[in-house]
Amino acid sequence: MQLRFPLAEEPDEISRETGRKLFAGEVDFLKGVVAMSGLPADDRIEVCFAGRSNVGKSSLINAVTGRKALARASNTPGRTQEINYFTLGDERYIVDLPGYGYANAPVQVVEKWQALLKQYLSGRASLRRAFVLVDSRHGIKPVDEEIMTLLDKSAVTFQVVLTKADKIKPSHCDSLLAQVRDKLAKHPAAYPELVLTSSEKGDGIATLRSIIAGIS
Repeated sequence: MQLRFPLAEEPDEISRETGRKLFAGEVDFLKGVVAMSGLPADDRIEVCFAGRSNVGKSSLINAVTGRKALARASNTPGRTQEINYFTLGDERYIVDLPGYGYANAPVQVVEKWQALLKQYLSGRASLRRAFVLVDSRHGIKPVDEEIMTLLDKSAVTFQVVLTKADKIKPSHCDSLLAQVRDKLAKHPAAYPELVLTSSEKGDGIATLRSIIAGIS
């Protein structure tokens, strides 16, 4: 019986080199967007990173791009209140979405950027894949499933990326993966592979680069 949602395999040499070359090129901050009217033209492939506040999203983006401070990490969850666009060469965008689930900000501010997040996920024609980040220490939580359900309804393929894998014991890994697979089985838009990463140790970074390079 084939395992549902297996861990993505290590890329072969060609795929690894393709991913390395893509991210060794130009990666630049383009703009921060606070309303749908501010989005750049949807004239190139884009992938986005979404996740609960404090899931390690900024650290992962910095690790994947090989830039230490491209995405601004903060000790204050919920600091990122914009959709941040980065150019990846001449043919792709990387999009850093506002963290969801918790924010140290006024309720009206939170509601405004959560609404923007949902508008973007349901209405961006050039969005090829959403990477939904899940903290390895906690697994999929109800707030993650809300975003996954939105992606289902919007027919946007999403792939779960488990972050902070270095923070869990090997003995905990099997139960974590079982929980994630059980939850994902209910979501038709879920891409059938998981990526296990550690921004600190570099685990899974080459795999994620090669995945992004292969999206067309």
